Amino acid sequence: MDSPTWLSVLPPLIAIVTALVTKQVFLSLFAGIWLAWSIMDGGNVLYGLRDAIQALVDVYKSDGNTRTIMFSALMGSLIALTQRSGGVAGFIRWVTEAGYVTTRRGAQLLTSLLGLGIFLESNITCLVAGSISRPLFDKFKISREKLAYLCDSTSAPVCILIPMNGWGAFIIGVLAAQGVDQPVKALLTANLFNFYAFFALALVFYTVITGKDWGPMARAEKRAMETGKVLRDGAKPLVSNEVLALPTKEGVEPRAANMIVPLVTMLVAMPAGLFITGEGDILAGSGSTSVLWAVMLAVTVAFVMYARQRIFELSEFMELVLDGIGGLMPVALLMMMAFAIGAASTELRTGVYLAGLTEGLLSPSLVPAILFVMTGFIAFSTGTSWGTFAIMLPIGIPMAEVIGAHLHLTIGAVLAGGIFGDHCSPISDTTIISSMAASSDHIDHVNTQLPYALATGAVTTVVFLLAGWTL
Repeated sequence: MDSPTWLSVLPPLIAIVTALVTKQVFLSLFAGIWLAWSIMDGGNVLYGLRDAIQALVDVYKSDGNTRTIMFSALMGSLIALTQRSGGVAGFIRWVTEAGYVTTRRGAQLLTSLLGLGIFLESNITCLVAGSISRPLFDKFKISREKLAYLCDSTSAPVCILIPMNGWGAFIIGVLAAQGVDQPVKALLTANLFNFYAFFALALVFYTVITGKDWGPMARAEKRAMETGKVLRDGAKPLVSNEVLALPTKEGVEPRAANMIVPLVTMLVAMPAGLFITGEGDILAGSGSTSVLWAVMLAVTVAFVMYARQRIFELSEFMELVLDGIGGLMPVALLMMMAFAIGAASTELRTGVYLAGLTEGLLSPSLVPAILFVMTGFIAFSTGTSWGTFAIMLPIGIPMAEVIGAHLHLTIGAVLAGGIFGDHCSPISDTTIISSMAASSDHIDHVNTQLPYALATGAVTTVVFLLAGWTL
């Protein structure tokens, strides 16, 4: 589309609203993709259907997309292996008998602290925190919705605030392309104004420590505590219960090391992968490549460990690997559709159209708040914070320079908006991975997290208004 119009906003909005209303996320995403390509085909729905199907196939033309889907599927293998080998049962016994985690609050604090400590890549933050915490949450009757929220709200905020990762490399590259002096220093300074990330983390610890929830999350927690149902009746978790409910193999002594060692291997391999793919510069490394290498190495280490303990024959090990991959097929399908609708939004220039709406709002004091809200809406509509940064930073930085707005506050507003929209969007890959890591129903995760994200976003908007007037 040479000149984007309001029609460019329609497909992602239709997909999001339909998913929230019907709870049929796969059908809703495909409807959005079909509508997008029908618009690009001049309203011809048959051509639109043809091109929508091709768009799903074209997702795999991107190496990064393919690697992300592959590592998500292989995480199913790791989950299955650590369950069947007695690693999960051993870990639960270890942390409870040693007195490390003995309460609902302790289990939630563990998840939150894991989210803070693992800042190498947002997806691996969710996966590690979710994999370790899920059995504890089930033991203490904490809802899967709460686990997904904790994984989601400690991943992207931490990764952007501690930018020693692919997030930092990407943003620094965009800043440098815009001619910002000392882009590393500029990012670190701008992060001081990333109010949404700070507030989101603060809200996580407030809800964990006080035990006070509201809205759909409060109802989910009440259900879990009173009935023991960590999922609502009729929920469709992204990870098959057959994968999560595998008992320890008969005759095998549960050992925490059978879960901890593979997960630590994955965690340690991640920065090593970033260092290698970045040719010595960890900030320039490929996040998707590093995560894929890390999970493959973790599965290999698990094989060696279990073979030495004579837990599995080779045929049984491979059967578990394939069963685990099969259990993650819904995630792979969902991510394929999320990538496809993101690509369609790019073709329709959805972000460009929405960004253009800000051009007439040029008061320096209003720029940070306006950019925060607009960036959030673009990230919500497209499902990508990185893509949103690429659109909005080249708009916000010149805007700040021309009208005299505070540069670092402006950059911080764009970064905060990207995280805010990402948290609200059901088509965001981080939101999807969080649902997967917690084995939560995806729409249930979105519905329970949305009030928290919107409340935090509203407070952040007010703070940006005040900061715009005072700085």
